[in-house]
Amino acid sequence: MQLLAVEYARTVLGWSDAHTTEINPQTSRPVIHVMPEQEKKLLSQDYGGTMRLGVYKAVLRKGSLAASAYGVRAISERHRHRYEVNNTFRKDLEAAGLIFSGTSPDGQLAEIAELPVSIHPFFLGTQFHPEFLARPLSPHPLFTSFIRASLARSK
Repeated sequence: MQLLAVEYARTVLGWSDAHTTEINPQTSRPVIHVMPEQEKKLLSQDYGGTMRLGVYKAVLRKGSLAASAYGVRAISERHRHRYEVNNTFRKDLEAAGLIFSGTSPDGQLAEIAELPVSIHPFFLGTQFHPEFLARPLSPHPLFTSFIRASLARSK
């Protein structure tokens, strides 16, 4: 989802300077940045406890591709990252058509970004790691939804 947001900002909004501060700390448009409460620790190279690690809850937007895939509106998924969508740019991305269909329960952290199915058959990225919960006989609902969209498109 992080690279999805950067590329969307570059391509759709025309922000050639959009980037993640993980790769370019000096970018003038840090679409992805380190979580503010962790920034101070990283500057002092105190990497302990600077990662969003473990299972976190998310709320899915009604009618979204994500909600359709899961079949529920509240999920829990595993995370392992330091960087998040910068809320300073979230409204611009949404105004340009990107949907943040999954957020933390308080709405502050973007968890899933997608485009409407009317625009693209399956354009979805996650902040979390769905592969952590996927098993050969029990695939993750997002993977199953992607395969269904692919099969439907191939017919």
